[in-house]
Amino acid sequence: MAASLIPEAAQKVFTPETLRSAAKQSEGIHLVPLSLRRAIKKFLRDRDNAHMNRKVLLLSESFNKIKDANLQLAASAYRDLVDDPFRPVEHRAGRWKIQSAYGDIGLKYRDDETVAYVASRMPAVYSACHRVLREVRRRLPDFSPSKVLDFGAGPGSALWAMREVWPRSLERINLVEPSKSMQRAAQSLLQDLKGLPVIHSYDSIQALNRNLDKHDRKHDIVISSYALGEIPSLRDRITIVRQLWDLTRDVLVLLEPGTPHGSKIITQMRSYILWMAKRKCRKSGESSNVASSDEKSIVQPKGLLKNGAFVVAPCPHDGRCPLENTSKYCHFVQRLERTSSQRAYKRSKGEPLRGFEDEKFCFVALRRGKRPQKAWPLDGMEFETLKERLAKRNPEDLIIDFEDQFATEDDAESPFEDALVPYASDIAETNMFHEDENEEEEQTHADLGSGWGRIVFTPVRRGRQIQMDICRSTKRDGSVGAFERMVVTQAKNPTLHLQARRSLWGDLWPF
Repeated sequence: MAASLIPEAAQKVFTPETLRSAAKQSEGIHLVPLSLRRAIKKFLRDRDNAHMNRKVLLLSESFNKIKDANLQLAASAYRDLVDDPFRPVEHRAGRWKIQSAYGDIGLKYRDDETVAYVASRMPAVYSACHRVLREVRRRLPDFSPSKVLDFGAGPGSALWAMREVWPRSLERINLVEPSKSMQRAAQSLLQDLKGLPVIHSYDSIQALNRNLDKHDRKHDIVISSYALGEIPSLRDRITIVRQLWDLTRDVLVLLEPGTPHGSKIITQMRSYILWMAKRKCRKSGESSNVASSDEKSIVQPKGLLKNGAFVVAPCPHDGRCPLENTSKYCHFVQRLERTSSQRAYKRSKGEPLRGFEDEKFCFVALRRGKRPQKAWPLDGMEFETLKERLAKRNPEDLIIDFEDQFATEDDAESPFEDALVPYASDIAETNMFHEDENEEEEQTHADLGSGWGRIVFTPVRRGRQIQMDICRSTKRDGSVGAFERMVVTQAKNPTLHLQARRSLWGDLWPF
């Protein structure tokens, strides 16, 4: 019934092939670009590499200390806010002027920590950022950001990923990084690149607001990658995320390590932004009702169109996280080929170091506005069972012609065909054909409606049935979500069974 309310022109008709292409969001093993690998190698060549293995080990221990401090603070001082993220933060005039909101109370990166981070962590962080931004581009095909804010930029991992995903639209990038050593590292890594946008670096959000005019503070996309987890105070975290949301014109991306603590940070920030957007919509709705009752006021507020927020990825809904207060947590994984610096300086526990590593991460991408009401992808599609498909087979197709199994004299290749030399034009035509196929595949994308669920963990294949854990929306408007285990069998639906066989952790699932 709800699908009938949507105009027929707005409904997208999917075929089994386009359905699989639209649902594909995961990526195989990711190769770090050659330009970034060369920049990292050059950066490390110019630095002191003595005791590099020790520096990488100390950096890992520092991350563990930050995580323990976060857990202790969350368990003691801010228990009420952790358990109820929808509760509004107490309004205090001084909390918007926190000088140590990020950096002073977090992890201080000196020269040794910066070199160890570039050698061991930067390729993995880049791969996770590229995976998330690539999905944002596929879910928002008409979105081309020109102005970007990177909070907690570090050596510029997210900046490199931005250049790979949107190479032509970027015009200005603002970096917020309190560590001077990290700022110098980012500048050194970018010095050999050409065609870069205008890049400005700031020590804090307060410094950025002081140097920019009020009308110039909005950014098309704001990203915070692996930064919120280094801030022990939950109250400061919420303050920073609220400031980042105020600086966002369209899309906000939050990215954290794929740990239970990182997932909890993403869940809290997601809940708080959605709650804050709903409260603003409620207030603007009340003010518009008052204005409509006044006969003299006939102008609608311009900001009313941008009120509200919804989740672009990974959640197909805007309700409470169904995995909250459970033993499971939402996270994803991206496999990448290790660079030469990672293979040289990372240690393994008595075993040979593998040529790849799996970077676990959790993220949320939010957009201003209201979630579009789209028809669900399986609306109007009819599937046949395996028995019905076998019954439609033509018996003549099953007859084997044994004469075709043996080569005849007429089928023998002539020596003239063997002497043919391939020309460059033949290769060009072949490449053009493959390029058209890739472009057609990129044009098929999943819309922002609530009809696309998310495969959270690895599907389990047992014989001819496949079990998948899916986070999905239970309502057409995407206001409520649920976490369900879905079983697809070949006998009941061979079409969806083929898609389930090709689906991976992180892909979408149609409903």
